Amino acid sequence: MLLTDKTTFTEFLIEARRTHPEARGDLNGVLTSVATACKAISRAVAHGSLADLLGNAEASNVHGERQKKLDLIANDIFIRLNENRGYVAGMASEELEQPYRLPAAYERGKYLLLFDPLDGSSNIDVNVSVGSIFSILRAPSPGVDPQPQDFLQPGVQQIAAGYAIYGPSTMLVLTTGAGVHAFTLDPLLGEFILSHRDLKIPRETHEFAINSSNSRFWEYPVQRYVDECLKGSSGPRDKDFNMRWIASLVAETHRILMRGGVFLYPRDNRNPGVAGRLRLTYECNPIGLLIEQAGGCASTGYKRVLEVRPETLHQKIGFVFGSRSEVERIECYHREGDMRDSEQPLFAQRGLFRTPA
Repeated sequence: MLLTDKTTFTEFLIEARRTHPEARGDLNGVLTSVATACKAISRAVAHGSLADLLGNAEASNVHGERQKKLDLIANDIFIRLNENRGYVAGMASEELEQPYRLPAAYERGKYLLLFDPLDGSSNIDVNVSVGSIFSILRAPSPGVDPQPQDFLQPGVQQIAAGYAIYGPSTMLVLTTGAGVHAFTLDPLLGEFILSHRDLKIPRETHEFAINSSNSRFWEYPVQRYVDECLKGSSGPRDKDFNMRWIASLVAETHRILMRGGVFLYPRDNRNPGVAGRLRLTYECNPIGLLIEQAGGCASTGYKRVLEVRPETLHQKIGFVFGSRSEVERIECYHREGDMRDSEQPLFAQRGLFRTPA
């Protein structure tokens, strides 16, 4: 399929549908509604304090986090622009404790839409890039209200996923299972224009992203990995690394898709009963699908994240993704475990990726 630099998002979807003549266009309908929602959120974010949209709201979300005004606005935009189109049977949001039930008057479609309406909103008051993340699943029972367990599908069952990033330019990044493509919003036309085709993540990298303030809580394999990176060319990796941290999952993902790298938000020992800090259904699964479609790896640190079956709607999990060689190394270190107290010097501080002294 040949696409010019002036291909609009709508034209891209039409071309993609032609390769599936049996399709009715419902998925295109969902994606078009999501794109419209992202345009509206972009406009709200851009107005910021000029429209008194910054700062905290008077409520907290299901995770106990203080909500920003724009969190609630973005959540409402997603719901209002998708509930009455007849394409979705139900929706679930990071900001809502339970799945959103469509009003009785609206037709139920055959897809489920899950979304984080405004990722990274803690950065919004300081004008750092934020974004929206979405995931689309098939409804097990099209045409009727879904049950809560219908949303608990592993990431491998996603039909499409993507995000919008609201930065110096607004971009929409999408996969429908045939590569990853990025569209830039033309503010004059009000249209998303295809600007990056078939994004690929380099296998090798010299850049990693992690919140080092949590280092005292990390499991040993993560400590080992980061220590090796920090030792640079004089250490076992024999090359220098740059460390990044934006505290916006969308912004971190966008950087990795554009130039490579690895992101770590691992499980830690602060609360042994919690497997991680990021949401599996709203964040890890859609980002994981994008990363895999771009040739990278997405993992819990122990296994492929898209194979994890959600147990609850708001389940949290450890997340490591990016350039394949680095993610595979981190998984290897987790398999090797804590070797600091090994009584077998032959194997201490060595492994598949280590160079013997």
